[in-house]
Amino acid sequence: MTVRLTVRRADWLQHVYGTAGAYGSTMVPVVKGNGYGFGRPILHDLARDVSGDVCVGSIHELIDVPAALSPVVLTPALRPPSDTWPVLTVGHVDHVRALAGWNGRVMVKLASSMRRYGVGPDELRPLLDTVAAAGLTCSGFALHLPLAGDDDARLAEIEAWFPHLPNESALWVSHLAPAAYTSLRERHPDRDLRIRIGTALWHGRPRGTFLHLSAEVLDVRTIRAGERAGYRLTPAPHGGALVVIGAGSTHGIAPLEHDDPTQRSPFHFAHRRLTLLEPPHMHSSLAIADASAAVPAVGSRVDVQHPLVHTHVDEVEWV
Repeated sequence: MTVRLTVRRADWLQHVYGTAGAYGSTMVPVVKGNGYGFGRPILHDLARDVSGDVCVGSIHELIDVPAALSPVVLTPALRPPSDTWPVLTVGHVDHVRALAGWNGRVMVKLASSMRRYGVGPDELRPLLDTVAAAGLTCSGFALHLPLAGDDDARLAEIEAWFPHLPNESALWVSHLAPAAYTSLRERHPDRDLRIRIGTALWHGRPRGTFLHLSAEVLDVRTIRAGERAGYRLTPAPHGGALVVIGAGSTHGIAPLEHDDPTQRSPFHFAHRRLTLLEPPHMHSSLAIADASAAVPAVGSRVDVQHPLVHTHVDEVEWV
């Protein structure tokens, strides 16, 4: 049983360094969660090549950040870390109060159209006063923008904040293409701008062909339409080969979001989607290959269509 991420090393590295170069020296890599499918240590090694800073998801992810990098924690911490090495995010006066007794640096999160944590213009001064009264140092501001919409809308949202922010303070933004970010910097040369980049840096947007996710076939048996199988004894919607795939919820594998139930299977073989019999279980999934289609053999691999940020692979294969 193996879920494998295969990486064409040379092509992937060319993409990573090319993306970093397109954004320039003010880009900060994001290394959080499951390390975008690679594992965080692999990405931290590369992050050191392109920046002195790194963004991580939570204080619990500080454990594997190299000492050479200065970490910025993106999710507010409701209890302080043991030292003042990281920059913490605050987006509410209660976030500041939760850090009582800690005297490190903070990044102030600004409200965006995403409507997650973050202060609006009218709340900004009270929050900054609370930060100062707590003995914390404000190292800048952060504006996390939605993926929906286009760069013009995101740029307008960023520029709407400028009148409320001091010129000398750093503003960290997200989800802009290199050309849009360059345009923003050129229009506002007096501003200290940074951009944090995660998915576009490590995967490409859309995901590059230099990354391939697959899983092993553990068993193959004939099944007729209506015969039952699986934990729920689900009737087969059609006949063919019942394929047991070594990928399941332990790996984060789940049905895809789609209005058409026939399109929810993440598994493909010979460029055809296998029918998912029931939701994946811990270490295996049941799918059906149509009788008229190519059928995988035990030990062969099926393609897995699944977001890498949700996938915990057993191994990374470099080719």
